[in-house]
Amino acid sequence: MLDLILRRCTLPDGRTGQDVGIAGGRIVAVEPALAAQAGQEIDAAGQLVTPPFVDAHFHMDSTLSYGMPRVNQSGTLLEGIALWGELKPLLTQEALVERALAYCDWAVARGLLAIRSHVDVCDPRLLAVEALLHVRERVKPYLDLQLVAFPQDGVLRSPGAFDNLRRALDMGVDVVGGIPHFERTMADGAESVRLLCELAAERGLRVDMHCDESDDPLSRHIETLACHTQRLGLQGRVAGSHLTSMHSMDNYYVSKLIPLMREAGVAAIANPLINITLQGRHDTYPKRRGMTRVPELLAAGIPVAFGHDCVMDPWYGLGSADMLEVAHMGLHVAQMTGQDAMRQCFEAVTTVPAAILGLEGYGTAPGCRADLVLLQAGDPIEAIRLRATRLAVIRAGQVVATTLAQTASLALPGRPAQVDFRRAV
Repeated sequence: MLDLILRRCTLPDGRTGQDVGIAGGRIVAVEPALAAQAGQEIDAAGQLVTPPFVDAHFHMDSTLSYGMPRVNQSGTLLEGIALWGELKPLLTQEALVERALAYCDWAVARGLLAIRSHVDVCDPRLLAVEALLHVRERVKPYLDLQLVAFPQDGVLRSPGAFDNLRRALDMGVDVVGGIPHFERTMADGAESVRLLCELAAERGLRVDMHCDESDDPLSRHIETLACHTQRLGLQGRVAGSHLTSMHSMDNYYVSKLIPLMREAGVAAIANPLINITLQGRHDTYPKRRGMTRVPELLAAGIPVAFGHDCVMDPWYGLGSADMLEVAHMGLHVAQMTGQDAMRQCFEAVTTVPAAILGLEGYGTAPGCRADLVLLQAGDPIEAIRLRATRLAVIRAGQVVATTLAQTASLALPGRPAQVDFRRAV
């Protein structure tokens, strides 16, 4: 007797008519016409069942703070950082926790069950760190929250930031972060990468640095990050986030840089919604897209994930925890419209970030954790096209969220009463 069976599922790899049997919070069987009974059965009716969405790059300490203390009028990265600096002294732990928990509710409803969130450590009170450590424990039954110690104002530029970062790690923060391009000089940026990578190696931790979030093609800290990754034996544990300067670099330099990243085992995390919004602000026309070179990185065998980055905060006034919206934007900005490329965009918000975060038991195979999402779509491409409704979200074999199937009723003479957006004309 199983706990739950999902009948007649389509899986992301294209297999159809699969039954997924679940017991004890794990997938125990995936096969057609599973000969078993369960306490609960859900008929997927041929629709897509996928592992949950994963956000590899987010800022939960600032989320849902849009308009506090004012709106970012220029829409630039630097004004957003300045705004966050104005807001920090006004923060309370209670408000941080309340906003973060509200966002986690949004995430679960959208089938987003794992988030890597950077948390600012430049406030010596470490108020946001304490708040998100509390939130991490609160949401653990239904969402994996991985925290990055992030020196928003520069680990060398901000007095006491390096000590604060170490204190945050001592408190239980999971990953070492950085922002070398925001240090005072290129040399300080390179030194910050060295210090932070050595700290991660000493503690056996992963690294995820905001790297070269700039339109300046001479911002090349990803090269330094790759070098120290190799030197310290951190291969497979390091990610460079944003990498937007690569969008503006000359092709010759990139032809050297991408193989270096591949050799070092450094992953890349692009943030399509925010990169396309914040970058190119000083351009007239033509305007640069800003997002890093996703197709070229993928062609070289470098893992590329997409992150949401911001939702309703000093940098971005929109968003709703929908990783399919992120994949949709990434697909368009990177011009990844081939069939295989569109599937890679789906993987950039599911399997690839799961690997970057080191999530245990992620997937749809027997033995994996029974964390799944039933989508109102027939395949990953259709899921992106429709930003498909999450019909059911399952955590450890328990249904934790449901949404009614989306239909539209028409009153047009001689036409069907309902619109099926999935049906090809």
